[in-house]
Formats: sequence, C-alpha cells, structure tokens
Amino acid sequence: MTRSDQARERLLSAANDLFYAEGVHTVGIDRVIEHAGVAKATLYSAFGSKDELIQAYLTRRHQVWQEQVAEKLATYATPRDRLLGVFDWLVERFALPEFHGCAFMNATAEDRPGGPAQEPSEAYRDSVRSLFRELAQAAGAADPGHLAGQLALLYDGATVAARMDRNPAVGSTAREIAATLLDAATAPNAAGADHSKRAYSTPARRTRP
Repeated sequence: MTRSDQARERLLSAANDLFYAEGVHTVGIDRVIEHAGVAKATLYSAFGSKDELIQAYLTRRHQVWQEQVAEKLATYATPRDRLLGVFDWLVERFALPEFHGCAFMNATAEDRPGGPAQEPSEAYRDSVRSLFRELAQAAGAADPGHLAGQLALLYDGATVAARMDRNPAVGSTAREIAATLLDAATAPNAAGADHSKRAYSTPARRTRP
C-alpha cells in the first residue's frame, strides 16, 4: 500500500467506527480526522468532501456484507439451508456488542432526499432482494419474487426489532418464520396458488438514465 492508500484506509476505518456507532451527520469531520490520525488535507485529497466519505463508508459496508454473507452461506449444503442461513447470519450479528442496527437504515434516516446515503443504500437494498430471490429460486419456491419480498421484509423487521428492543433473540424468531414461509412457498400446491392479489413482492430493479 502507498502512504495515500494507508491514509484512505485509516479514514474509512474511522468513519466506519464513528458513523455506524453515532450517525453520519452527528459525527463531524474533525472527529473522523482525529480518530484516523491524519491531516484535514489528507481527507479532502482522498475523498473530496464529507459526502464522498459517507458514500465510501456505505459502499464498503455493502461490500463487507456481501463477503460475510457469501462466506456464511458457503458452509451450507442445501438450497433450503442456504436461504435460512441468511437469518443464521443475522442471529450472529445481533449478538455482537457493537451491533447498532442497519447502517443503511440509520444513514438514510439522517440523510436529506438525494443525499450521499441514497445511492449506496439503494444498491444494498437491491442486493438484499436479489439475494433472497436467487436463494428462493434455488430452493424451489413456486413464486421466488414473492417469497423474496416476504423474506426481505422479515429481514428488515428483525433488524429493527433487534436494535429497538435490544433483543438479539429476534433473529432466531425470524429464522423460524422464514422456514415457515419457505415451506409454504415450496409446498406441492404452491405452484397453483393465485398470486395476483399479494401485497408485497420484489420490486423491479431500478434503472437510471
């Protein structure tokens, strides 16, 4: 690593520690600089602005999420277990002392419309839905899109409950519900069900001009 690369990594690490624990707009840029042990000019050289640092912080968390979940799911032998393994991963995350909820929910709750958190948060949300859809299809769900929407909603709700209620046990409850939904979606008569009036399914992927 070059010296500038090392400084950039220190800034990202400091942003991750402070932004996740306290908030992207609550934490001032001077605290990030002090925590990273770099000069102010180094931050602006590496990122240009605090907004760009926020985007980089969330993009890095998205990458880490993808890597951690992929590593976890690689330990399962069957499609059904891999789908439920996402909730096993949540159980582990909820039990960590440093768990403060979803970084993307937290950042967008603070952010202004069209602010720096929007684009990386949308990319993360697309990944969550796509992952569940792929896992649902592999597990033999009659309507993978609908099951993916249900599971994404369950995933979000469990994350909020674990944070707001300070109750890591909700991860295990969410896994039980996910198993029930999966069993219903893969039952022999599920393929003939009428899905036209279902309330929630995976939305179409966003396209940008």
